[in-house]
Amino acid sequence: MSNQLRAVTLTHVRYIKGDQLGHFLAWISLVPVFISLGGFVSHFLFRRELQGMFFALGLTISQFINEVIKTSVQQARPETCIMLEMCDSHGWPSSHSQYMFFFATYFTLLTYNKMGVLFKNQMLLVGIVIWPLALLTLYSRVYLGYHTVAQVFAGAGLGFLLGGLWFWVVNSLLQGLFPVIEESFFGRWFYVKDTSHIPNLLKFEYDNARAARRHSSYKRVD
Repeated sequence: MSNQLRAVTLTHVRYIKGDQLGHFLAWISLVPVFISLGGFVSHFLFRRELQGMFFALGLTISQFINEVIKTSVQQARPETCIMLEMCDSHGWPSSHSQYMFFFATYFTLLTYNKMGVLFKNQMLLVGIVIWPLALLTLYSRVYLGYHTVAQVFAGAGLGFLLGGLWFWVVNSLLQGLFPVIEESFFGRWFYVKDTSHIPNLLKFEYDNARAARRHSSYKRVD
């Protein structure tokens, strides 16, 4: 008896050859991968802020919940799954839609409350980039045949709910632990910090970088 082979579907997105819109939406469908691998990995390497770490943790928990629900409900994907070779996985709720709506919701709340890099007067960027990407992701999953409309709306609704709930948990219940984490062995070893209390982080870092240039103790030793 021969062994059956399965593909890792993380970046395995198919579209009909010659379909330019499908090609574009296939790339849109990979936005969650770019955010996870490019955004949050880079954030940890170069920023190491607790707010971003808990943001990533929330997305991970959200995707775990998605897998639990999918395994429990076991709702089939649309008939196009045969062509896509995806019929051995479940479709409700859409994990891509859940991911993007969690991300968009949490990111919007961070921006509105001035806890991220962006500030309230830059909410326009959230409206013209983040939410359109989330909506395009929903559309791409239906257009490419991976999900039904009901499945992507279920994922979007769950992502919106979990994103708002996790933001409240982090910034109402857990934020008081941020100083403890900063002073812990882990925090000191990895230079983990919390900057959400700084009103204008960009100006703060700019002013301190200029001040450090003039301070002898910060001079590089080559």
